[in-house]
Amino acid sequence: MKKRKLILFFVALITGLFGIMNKDQIKMAVIKSVDHPTAVGISGEAALVMDAETGKVILSKNEKAKMYPASTTKLLTALVVLDESSPEEQLKVGNEVSYSQEGEARAGLFEGQILTVGDALGAMLLPSGNDAARSLAIYIARKNSGNPSMGVEEGIAYFSDLMNAKAKEIGATHSHFSNPHGLHNENHYSTAEDLALIAMEASKHETIKSIVGSEYFTTKTNTYENRNKLVNHNSEYYYQAATGMKTGFTDQAGYCLVTSAERDGHELIAVVLNSGKESIWSDSITALDYGFMKVDSH
Repeated sequence: MKKRKLILFFVALITGLFGIMNKDQIKMAVIKSVDHPTAVGISGEAALVMDAETGKVILSKNEKAKMYPASTTKLLTALVVLDESSPEEQLKVGNEVSYSQEGEARAGLFEGQILTVGDALGAMLLPSGNDAARSLAIYIARKNSGNPSMGVEEGIAYFSDLMNAKAKEIGATHSHFSNPHGLHNENHYSTAEDLALIAMEASKHETIKSIVGSEYFTTKTNTYENRNKLVNHNSEYYYQAATGMKTGFTDQAGYCLVTSAERDGHELIAVVLNSGKESIWSDSITALDYGFMKVDSH
């Protein structure tokens, strides 16, 4: 009996509260609930959708939370490389390719191989080759420092400093990068917001856009397939508006994806971090659909 009276009391209280609210207040309460990022079905721990032209945030979920970026790191690596070199330059792969970890993604580079910076970028961005990321980092570190005999570990540290300086320049000030590939390091982290800013900058570079938007990238020795299922026409997750960007995964980071997409003159950047093996794709599609719905309604 007491429980029934208590329930009736709360029903009356809630009814009374809504009774004293005007229609606009009720409408705003509903809109606020619907606009909450978790209401659009994103299971990833952090997410953000940004207008690529204005930087306006359209959707956010834990966007400032410290997260591990995995191989989405390579977008920043590409930016630093293109700041310090041209795609036509040639580099020689050294013993840095032996500094690999078991199970990591590789592009099949070998010591002594000569390839262009542009081809190395393709080998890094599409198959997510950590060997290509290391070779690019060492090439830039030695070139920029004027020390052609710089060791691998010193070169990685030098290049990481360039990455952090570039991130700060972009406005990605809640991040710290310790390597060019994104393998786990406690001191290598970012946020959904910072990665969106990095992606927005990367989307301005035709070299990067051309690579990440391609289903395949061919060099003299290899043909690489894009790991991003949103740009793969044969994938069940193919998203017509998607123009590319970067996948990522480590045990600690979970599945990550940074996506660029363009529809009806609107260009968006979507970031989803620490999602599942399949949900990373559906999360990203949901985020982009929501973003386009919002920009189309204005």
